Amino acid sequence: MKDQVRSNWQQAVLVCRKCSKKLDGGFGPRGDERLAKALRRHLSIKKGRKAAAGIIEVDCLGVCPKGAVTVVNGAASRDWLLVRPDADLDMLASELGLPVGADR
Repeated sequence: MKDQVRSNWQQAVLVCRKCSKKLDGGFGPRGDERLAKALRRHLSIKKGRKAAAGIIEVDCLGVCPKGAVTVVNGAASRDWLLVRPDADLDMLASELGLPVGADR
């Protein structure tokens, strides 16, 4: 059995599932998607370990802001972001250091 499995990720971004669920969507072109899905779709990033970056929904991160989603960049875990539904996804991606259009 293998001890390790590789991924192609350059970045790993953690998105609070509980915050996303409380907002009931709020992201994407029509405002009906969760942040993780909207960000993946906006940047054309596939799911799974073969994608260029990992955008993962995790259990509650414990911050629980009103009207926002908590996001953690795995490479810069000291600074957590609170993302509101009206946030610009291009600006968010650049702040997180995500590759734009990596899997196209």
